[in-house]
Amino acid sequence: MDIFAVPTKPYSDQTFGTSGLRKKVSVFGQEHYLENAVQSIFDCLDNFEGKTLIIGGDGRYYNNHALQVIIKMAVANQFGHIIVGQDGLLSTPAVSHLIQKRQAFGAIILTASHNPGGKEGDFGIKYNISTGAPAPAALGEAFSKRCANIDRYWTSKIPDIDLSKQSEINISSTLIEIIDPVIDYAEYCQEIFDFEAIKKLFSSGFKMTFDAMNAVTGPYAKYIFEEKLGATPGTVVHGKPLPDFGGLHPEPNLTYAKDLVDLAYSEQAPDLCAASDGDGDRYMILGKSFFVTPADSLAVFAEYMEKIPFYKGKFYGAARSMPTAAILDAVCQKLKKECYQTPTGWKFFGNLLESQKISLCGEESFGAGTFHVMEKDGLWAILFWLNILALTGESPKKIVQKLWKKYGRFYTKTYSYHTDAAKDVDHLIDALSSKIPTLPGKKINNFVVQKVYLFDYTDPVTNEKTTNQGVVIDLSEDARIFVRKSGTSSSGATLKVYLSQKSKTSTPDPALFLTDLETAMQDLLQIQKYMGNKAEVSAT
Repeated sequence: MDIFAVPTKPYSDQTFGTSGLRKKVSVFGQEHYLENAVQSIFDCLDNFEGKTLIIGGDGRYYNNHALQVIIKMAVANQFGHIIVGQDGLLSTPAVSHLIQKRQAFGAIILTASHNPGGKEGDFGIKYNISTGAPAPAALGEAFSKRCANIDRYWTSKIPDIDLSKQSEINISSTLIEIIDPVIDYAEYCQEIFDFEAIKKLFSSGFKMTFDAMNAVTGPYAKYIFEEKLGATPGTVVHGKPLPDFGGLHPEPNLTYAKDLVDLAYSEQAPDLCAASDGDGDRYMILGKSFFVTPADSLAVFAEYMEKIPFYKGKFYGAARSMPTAAILDAVCQKLKKECYQTPTGWKFFGNLLESQKISLCGEESFGAGTFHVMEKDGLWAILFWLNILALTGESPKKIVQKLWKKYGRFYTKTYSYHTDAAKDVDHLIDALSSKIPTLPGKKINNFVVQKVYLFDYTDPVTNEKTTNQGVVIDLSEDARIFVRKSGTSSSGATLKVYLSQKSKTSTPDPALFLTDLETAMQDLLQIQKYMGNKAEVSAT
């Protein structure tokens, strides 16, 4: 076996963010682009020779080519054991669990999460550390710095590995193991949830539709829901992972899972509709003619957490991302548990979970999880809902309405303005930030500005500070506007504006309730001036 160094030159755009490195497939297809990113990761790690590396992805276009490149490079960099999911598939939460179960040194995950796939779509690469968590900010910054200076990468001259079947292959001092991507994760889910109770729920006539969006969770869902839990065959739709996700945008929300939403609001609606995203770390829940918001879902988990035996006596506290509505805070206050507010980005939950300051965490974009894996987990969340439904015998609508009656209802709406010119977002946020001292006390539409501040975060465990994570505008009438720049797209930038208001009555008209706050937002931010009129709106 030949191991050799290949000369290369850095690319100026190789920067690892909170979600790793995401770019268009055409960008990753440039000569040495992928190799530079992978070698930069390896160059920033210490003492991994002879240890275990896990590799897998969500099956999107370019996944198979990238896997072969990375396997050859991992062999050349002297990893002793390489574990790869059959057909190159591994969901992000399954990778996190495998790292812990196999005591791996780390993992490379090939995904751009909820971003579109296909030849014209997006591709991504991220690294998870030995705890199963995503690489912390400091390590991501080190990857980026190394990318900017790289001059060579190591690879090996070995044949491509057949990933279509489970096998073990020895190449020099490295064992390459091709494993079933589903079984280990499914068995772990059985340890967490009461599968017998859920099986009885399905055998009672309970119906569910799960949309895998032609992404990685299809095989997991078919095995868990239909084979292990006895759900009706056909419960899982769009269950085959495809390189272009079958033309679907693999983000489980009201916009991109429209067919599922239409089903939930039809006369043929099953008892539960659910979906997951490209790499399996997000989810969406709907009952009959009823949408469960990310914030309400997280609050339901907190309310029922210790009723799940796996978590009995282990609910230490909870955390939510700042844009997520505050109903979780109310539940935690009632239960006398600490509730933290973090910036958007799963990495901010890692230290809180590891230090047992929290057991439950979630964010505004349907990511939720616990200490069971150090990633958000879409199928776990859906199984949690199924377990709650089996315990209570109630519908999702009834469960959430009881929550509202107890803690109040928070209405939210999210605006996403994407631009290829990131400076447009920067200019808007800079202009808003410059007004912060003058805004308190100002009347905007039917609201009075009470407090405005830049959201900074200090990690309660490490005291590491993260600054300028957005602008918070607290208004009268229990209303709030939160503005931030998002960098999860493969190009340009997205302005995210989150509206939230707690209702004083139990059943205001959802279509009208936030109208005044929307007008106040437009008046205050002057979005049209900076971003134009195009926005993707998610009303929750």
